[in-house]
Amino acid sequence: MTTIANASCVDHLVVLAADLASGVAWCEHTLGVTPTAGGEHPLMGTHNRIFNISSPAHPRAYLEIIAINSIAIPAIPAGARRWFDMDDAALQQQVAQHGPQLIHWVASVPDVAERCAALAALDVERGAVITASRPTPNGLLQWQITVRSDGLRLMDGCLPTLIQWGPVHPCDSLPASGVQLQRLTLQHPQAATLQAACQAIGTAGHVVIAAGDAPNLTAQLITPLGPVTLASRTPE
Repeated sequence: MTTIANASCVDHLVVLAADLASGVAWCEHTLGVTPTAGGEHPLMGTHNRIFNISSPAHPRAYLEIIAINSIAIPAIPAGARRWFDMDDAALQQQVAQHGPQLIHWVASVPDVAERCAALAALDVERGAVITASRPTPNGLLQWQITVRSDGLRLMDGCLPTLIQWGPVHPCDSLPASGVQLQRLTLQHPQAATLQAACQAIGTAGHVVIAAGDAPNLTAQLITPLGPVTLASRTPE
């Protein structure tokens, strides 16, 4: 029988904020919850807050609010690029103008090297697999994650970063938040390419893939404030 631990699935949504304080305030206003868990990523000079968004459709999922840690010590090397396009000036301006927003998603896979090879066979370079960790009150979280040297998301954030967790997953200690992920939709002009890539990863059955004139991620959530849809595309 296939279990969550050995199957590909939606792991988490990535919401970029200019700083964690504004990200927490956005979360309280938009989703009706206060994220309290989180930590530092010294390798990338970033930090985050997370909370559980698991649901019957996505039984081990969370939402991450991430921001550059302006006082990170040590700072990342000059010229290095953070993950998730966080150093992209246009994306930073978009967040500065419109506030925190959904920019990406991460897929949990049981065999990250094999899934990267499957993507490479489609001429998709997902990036090197690096090992990372961060301490938590419940012990050390350890994972392997794909990170490109240029920091790029792929297909405007619709093609996920891949992660393979160690023995502990964040949701193991995250209480129910009252927010549940119902559906994640990936809209892209190259929908067939995206479909093939998601099939190679093993996530095609867990997301909705649609063709559209412009790339857009939309996450439909049930929250204490009622149904909420987050989108990566900003209003015109």
